[in-house]
Amino acid sequence: MEEKNTNATPAPANDGAEDLIEQARIRREKLAKLCAEGKNPYEQVKYEVNADSQSIKVNFAAYEGKTVSMAGRMMSRRIMGKASFSHIADKSGSIQIYVTRQDIGDENYLSYKKDYDIGDIVGFKGFVFKTQTGEITVHVTELIMLSKALLPLPEKYNGLQNQDLKYRLRHLDLIMNEDVKKTFVTRSGILKEIRAYLDSRGYLEVDTPVLLTLEIGADARPFKTHHNALDIDMYMRIETELYLKRLIVGGMDRVYEVGRIFRNEGMDAFHNPEFTSIEMYQAYTDYVGMMDLIEDLYKTVTKNVLGTTDITYQGTLIHMGDWTRMTMAEAVEKYAGVRYADWSTDEEARAAAKAKGVELSHGESSTKGHVLIDFFDAFVEDKLIQPTVIYDYPVENSPLAKRKASDPAFTERFEYFICGHEYGNAFSELNDPIDQRQRFVRQVEAKHAAGNPDAQVDEDFLNALEYGLPPTGGLGLGLDRFVMLLTDSATIRDVILFPTMKPKK
Repeated sequence: MEEKNTNATPAPANDGAEDLIEQARIRREKLAKLCAEGKNPYEQVKYEVNADSQSIKVNFAAYEGKTVSMAGRMMSRRIMGKASFSHIADKSGSIQIYVTRQDIGDENYLSYKKDYDIGDIVGFKGFVFKTQTGEITVHVTELIMLSKALLPLPEKYNGLQNQDLKYRLRHLDLIMNEDVKKTFVTRSGILKEIRAYLDSRGYLEVDTPVLLTLEIGADARPFKTHHNALDIDMYMRIETELYLKRLIVGGMDRVYEVGRIFRNEGMDAFHNPEFTSIEMYQAYTDYVGMMDLIEDLYKTVTKNVLGTTDITYQGTLIHMGDWTRMTMAEAVEKYAGVRYADWSTDEEARAAAKAKGVELSHGESSTKGHVLIDFFDAFVEDKLIQPTVIYDYPVENSPLAKRKASDPAFTERFEYFICGHEYGNAFSELNDPIDQRQRFVRQVEAKHAAGNPDAQVDEDFLNALEYGLPPTGGLGLGLDRFVMLLTDSATIRDVILFPTMKPKK
């Protein structure tokens, strides 16, 4: 009969606790019996593995009749007297094994029936064949327990459905849900393709500090810690930008970093306090060069990973091969019906916002630039479904971007949007140390006025700029959001193996 794991780990966190304790007790008794017989499974230090389930299924003709050595987790068992079947999950999928008393001996077969449980890690050797029903199977000649599972797995069809529990118990989520494992295999493939793309274009991958000695004036809030040996407070980085630009000053003309970033802020479907960004900087180009780069990178990576540039995200068809470019002012005119050029003064801009019911993020001190951004947030962002580059941002919210020579009220900055969400940010980098100092000072003063006395001007970075930063294009993309897009995942928690969770008491 088929063993259905009816005494499995229950899905809700607190239901079935007594049953779980009983199952754990029974499994520990089985372990004690094995140890008493000199068969402690935890003493196994290695096991030869020369084949996996997917390779055998794809290349059955090459494997048929051949002896293989494999290992994995037992996910089911169907006992039929002197012969039984099990399904074993390994790194690439699952394969059926056929176990008989005649092949492995009376003692081992009895142990397989009595001492083994669903969830145990087993090693086996045998030859590959196909059953009468056409299922590719390994006829086992050797079977050994490599690790005893002391807790039962969730029931296959009903267990581990609670999303909160899935994130907290990711190890079980990976065991029970093949699609979850596939998402993270795809994530690895996406990162590999991004690295290959940048490497092939002469970029050098580097690492920069995570712990910083000061809180910079940027808007994002950092996590604060203390270094005991130096007896100083330190801050976990909120970006990798300032160190990477130091490297451009140092003559490394093309650099990138796959960086873990930490921001002490809220969580939602697109935000996690700990996430991964990829920032890249290239000397002697500008933001238009970075537009060309990111559009081609997205097309190339999507094509290489999924085999097409037409993808579906949450039911919406996205043409990754077809990008649109608009200035922020053009986008606001298109979707909000107001023209930035019609505002002669800040007062006129504020009046236009009030007439349209747009909330002023900076109140009565809002400038034309602030109002343009407020209009964009209110009317435009959620309309940008197909890949769209929005460029020429007001200087008010672009402290690290170079001003436009033709209109100093704007900067050479762009962000790109897909499905109504921002996926990356880029500049023609500000390389004027005097202008940069003035902007940093204003940022820090604003933070102090808001009640944060810790923010400081990064004098080391300004000192580096004074040695000369060449004209440079810089860009940062959110890896997690890109993975969400290519795996059709609704929330960032689905693409981070261990998302930040509030501890349960």
